[in-house]
Amino acid sequence: MTDSPVWRERLARLGGWLTRTLRIRLLEKTDEHVRRLSSGDRLIFYVLVALVLATSLAGLYALEQSLLVRVPAYGGTLVEGEVGSPRFVNPLLAITDADRDLAKLTYAGLMGVNGKGQLVPVLAESYTVSPDGKTYLFTIRKNAEFSDGAPVTAEDVVFTVEKAQDPGLKSPEYANWAGVSVQAVDSRTVKFTLTKPYAPFLGETTLGILPAHLWQNISDEEFPFSTLETNPVGAGPFTVTNVSRDASGLITSMTVSENPHYVLGRPYLDRIRFQYYDQTDQVATALSNGAVESAYGVSNGPDTLTAPYARVFGIFFNPNDTQVFAQLPVREALSIAIDRENIVKNVLGGYATAIMGPVPPGGSVKQVPVASSTNPTAAAAQVLEAGGWHYDGSARVWKNGSDTLDSVTIRTSNVPELKSVASAVKADWEKLGVSVNIELYEPGDLSQNVIRPRKYGALLYGMVIGRTQDLYAFWDSQERNDPGLNIAMYANKNVDALLEDARGNPDPAVRTADLQKIEDAIAADYPAAFIYAPDFTYAVPANLNGVELPQITTPSDRFANVANWYLKTDAVWPFFASSR
Repeated sequence: MTDSPVWRERLARLGGWLTRTLRIRLLEKTDEHVRRLSSGDRLIFYVLVALVLATSLAGLYALEQSLLVRVPAYGGTLVEGEVGSPRFVNPLLAITDADRDLAKLTYAGLMGVNGKGQLVPVLAESYTVSPDGKTYLFTIRKNAEFSDGAPVTAEDVVFTVEKAQDPGLKSPEYANWAGVSVQAVDSRTVKFTLTKPYAPFLGETTLGILPAHLWQNISDEEFPFSTLETNPVGAGPFTVTNVSRDASGLITSMTVSENPHYVLGRPYLDRIRFQYYDQTDQVATALSNGAVESAYGVSNGPDTLTAPYARVFGIFFNPNDTQVFAQLPVREALSIAIDRENIVKNVLGGYATAIMGPVPPGGSVKQVPVASSTNPTAAAAQVLEAGGWHYDGSARVWKNGSDTLDSVTIRTSNVPELKSVASAVKADWEKLGVSVNIELYEPGDLSQNVIRPRKYGALLYGMVIGRTQDLYAFWDSQERNDPGLNIAMYANKNVDALLEDARGNPDPAVRTADLQKIEDAIAADYPAAFIYAPDFTYAVPANLNGVELPQITTPSDRFANVANWYLKTDAVWPFFASSR
């Protein structure tokens, strides 16, 4: 009978009545005893009770805090300083770092790059690649929207790619999409067809997608002048909400705010405000006095993040201009005579990596070790002597029969970093007994009147290697003449075959193996005295969390995982943290 619901309810009521009665009687007794105390004793009693309560509450709070975990929270504004001013916030026309930064934040591609440098789907839900490596089929996410709320469709992708291929627009993306056929299969499916397999193609689909409904009636001539250039509507994690200009119309400040329509979820930061300056030293000053909180290209002590730049700098030899560079011992000697570690430490402030080959560090390729000789000059002299050269001290010239090596002219860009590196190389080569002249050119002049016509014997220059590390344009023998980028005039049939296989083979392991062989072969031929790969530096405030920097191709890559950056946190129970 006691197991029936009625009896269980009666027993529960009886238990509750007894508990309340005892609690009341206890309080009554306590109150009775307290009233019997003197006023002084009652004061002491109440103080003790207050202390016990405070201690208990403090203990419970400490226990709770020890069990809670900190998680990212929404909110906060990051103020960033940058050199330049944006004009074309458009993935098809962006030409400056300021342009590319804003385009990266406000637009999104079918694919994107995460903080570890891996390609991940963004607007795309999934994709497939045909067995022959020539057809790519993408499915767009159902909830993919532009910042104005319009859905992202296959027609938007087709419009963007065909606009990139339009020679009348003169887009910097033109070469990346030439020869690619694009088709909307349905509203959410888009197909790309290549004329031949190109393994790095997937990286091209990070191109930001334009909303066709806003751009399709704008002509090529009007494209650069549209108000959408500085008030973009994209599908990225942020959207432009404020633009400030000076009296001349130049943008001095721009604010982007979180995009609630972002397909991967709204960013934690509410806003990022960019302040624009004319010079790097002005940005550094603004960072030091607190006018801005973050900036790239400057350092700020322990709060400076670094990442490998996908760039290699070196002195490229042109044997067609200077015949003595056709001899391997000469190129090798000049290369190993350079004290790379000194340049990295004392010229570049430690923000670089010494290299001996064409592949930038930070990937899966093992770098060719840098010569560890304590006396690079003596090691270089031994190489020349082993190649039949001898030094005539009285004439200050190296001789090998009728061939002579007495002077080298280094041509480079008139920028502080390269001027300093050139001076360091000059000092190293003159220790070897080779006099050096340095000729400086403004960047545009260097490109147009020196590099394109190949008018140099030794060129101090940097190659910007893409994240896909496709070296074809830089080292294939068919790229030796302008507009090719093989500025060392290098020709090696084995390397040509490896370059072709590395860009066409769908197997990542095979491509890595090919790239390793390319690194080793080119380094052994010394077509250039590779010197360093610079580090990308990014000064951030101490309370900015979640920042991951992949290998950097352009500075805008620092925003690879910007949606995960946060300034604020919440304390929650572990269960709720794991469910976020």
